[in-house]
Amino acid sequence: MAAPMLNQLNTLVANMFAAGLLDDQFQELQMLQEGSAPDFIDKVVTLFSEDGERIIGEIAKLLDKPCVDYQKYWCSESEEQLHSVPSVLSGEEQRWVPELTGFCEE
Repeated sequence: MAAPMLNQLNTLVANMFAAGLLDDQFQELQMLQEGSAPDFIDKVVTLFSEDGERIIGEIAKLLDKPCVDYQKYWCSESEEQLHSVPSVLSGEEQRWVPELTGFCEE
């Protein structure tokens, strides 16, 4: 790599460290890079960026979905069912009925 380009790269990396965009893990990646794979860091950063973009896209889709009020659903539907069918609940399940109904009253 030509000296001016190397200086520019070093300045960019130093600025990214100063801005908090890079940390010690980047230096660890640099140590892992071998002469036989000079584009190792490039591949790792590219994969990280692509995964980040995909994950952010998935989160954005989830945020577009309507929010479900589980407490409202539980209390309107399940509380009556819990009180009306205690005979089909096991002892362990019956133990949770008061706690679940108490959740609805909060």
